[in-house]
Amino acid sequence: MSSNGKKRKRPKPYETQFPVELFLNSLPSSKVDFCRLIAVVSIAAAVAVACNFVATSFSQPPKPFCDTTSDPDGSPFDYCEPCPENGECYDGKLKCIDGYRKHVNLCVRDGDVDKAAMKLSKWVEVRLCEAYAQLLCSGTGKCWVSKDELFNELDNYNLGDNHRVDESIYAPAKQRAIQNIHSLLETKRDDYGIEEFKCPELLVNHYKPLSCVVQQWLIKHALLSMLTFLSLVGCIFIANRAYQRHHLSVRAEHLYHEVCDILEEKPLESRRVNGECEPWIVASWLRDHLLSPKERKDPLLWRKVEELIQEDSRIDQYPKLLKGESKVVWEWQVEGSLGSSEKRKKTDGNTPELKKSMNSCSTLHRRVHAGEPSSC
Repeated sequence: MSSNGKKRKRPKPYETQFPVELFLNSLPSSKVDFCRLIAVVSIAAAVAVACNFVATSFSQPPKPFCDTTSDPDGSPFDYCEPCPENGECYDGKLKCIDGYRKHVNLCVRDGDVDKAAMKLSKWVEVRLCEAYAQLLCSGTGKCWVSKDELFNELDNYNLGDNHRVDESIYAPAKQRAIQNIHSLLETKRDDYGIEEFKCPELLVNHYKPLSCVVQQWLIKHALLSMLTFLSLVGCIFIANRAYQRHHLSVRAEHLYHEVCDILEEKPLESRRVNGECEPWIVASWLRDHLLSPKERKDPLLWRKVEELIQEDSRIDQYPKLLKGESKVVWEWQVEGSLGSSEKRKKTDGNTPELKKSMNSCSTLHRRVHAGEPSSC
């Protein structure tokens, strides 16, 4: 062989490329492109894991439920699901007890059963508490009700058209209502071992009529009620007496001023008619003229006026014989007016009427001589 054939051509170092170099050369050269590549790879990996989990979940058959009678400590939970609370499991199947319904792998309370149970327990509460309240108020009614009697009344109550409970949920609702009643009412057992129920004392007060509550309170606090009543009557009596005294004093003072006005005017009129009219006035005639028939029945009012007249030094009172009968007359002793009379005559609207109602002095003089009583 020739020397040229024996010699092979050796490649140059820079012309030789390895796989690692090829991979590195395929990577993006910029930093932005490299970050994009990492994000794409991460998303792809996450999607792959999720798809694998979903496929495994759907392809794997659900685990059966462990039997309720099996020992939970020795049950192989890797091959079966534990039976949930309020459920009964048999042959791998779950059945919820009455009053509960299946929700996925759990047994939850049935809302319709809860509503029916609340309705029944409320009726039992009202029935027992009203009967006990009637016993406390009127003596008729029942205190303790046996369980059998209560069950019969519940059954009769459910037969009504207005409050009938669906037959499919009546049994669990009744059982749950009994559970609620046990926590709400007082219970005991009689001599035969039968359970009985009673409304608590604190709850029965809400079912008593208002009249019964007031009556029981008065009986319980009889002494306090009597003292309160007597105190109230005494306060009313004292207040009434104080008002009557005040009214009597005001009215007597008003009458006193009217008498002063009349007596002060009497001498002036007597001088104007040349003494034909007497300057005095009979006290009893003046009383009958000023007082109303109702006020005349109260002698204390005019007695108060007489006391004020006696304390007044301007008025003189003395007995006088008129037609054979002694009369007490009043006469004004001060000459002229002291200034109060004119002001009172201007402000008092009764004075003109009083003067109109009194007869003139000449007419009075003629009536006195004729033997007729005077009205002034």
